[in-house]
Amino acid sequence: MASKRGGPVRRQGKRLSLDILLAAQFKMRALLPVTLLLSVLLTACASTKDTVPVKHLSQTGALKIHPGLLGQAVPAGLEEAAPAPAADTQEALPIKLDQTGLRTQRSVYFDLDSAVVKSDHQPALQAHAAYLAGHPQARVRIEGNADERGSSNYNANLGKKRAENVRQAIISQGAAKKQVSVKTLGKSKPKLKGHDEESWAENRRADVVYEKEE
Repeated sequence: MASKRGGPVRRQGKRLSLDILLAAQFKMRALLPVTLLLSVLLTACASTKDTVPVKHLSQTGALKIHPGLLGQAVPAGLEEAAPAPAADTQEALPIKLDQTGLRTQRSVYFDLDSAVVKSDHQPALQAHAAYLAGHPQARVRIEGNADERGSSNYNANLGKKRAENVRQAIISQGAAKKQVSVKTLGKSKPKLKGHDEESWAENRRADVVYEKEE
């Protein structure tokens, strides 16, 4: 009898346990979507904190940002200048002419009322002297000139002094005396016929004229 009474009680207990288990599983299934949603939200929040916000820049108003950083064309004034070439450490040297080049300089210029040969004419006169010394048959004539100011007699004498001083400079550097003659023109044959400082300066000169070259 005891076994018969216990049978329905046991079956009722098993059914109750099964109902509880099913109810628990149902609640867990209902809570699963909520749990997943919370996990996603928490992950998104965490990643947002670690991410540096990016600001989109716009170019308006006065120029504040280099256009190249905005993907725009760079104005000519903002382009980086090309590096300047390294400066040459050697100073520019004056052009040095050879003897032939120096001999093309055939006029010696003087200051007003002066017959003094300036030192800057010495290289050219030396070149003429070297040529004459190397060519004994060559002959030159030094023609002295003056500007229009002053009397004809005064300028004739001044032209002669200028020619003689140039002759002496050439002879002192190797030319033979017989190779160099002088002639004064005074103010009779001006190279420039103006009445100004430029013309006067051009006419105060002595010319080296080759009568015979080898």
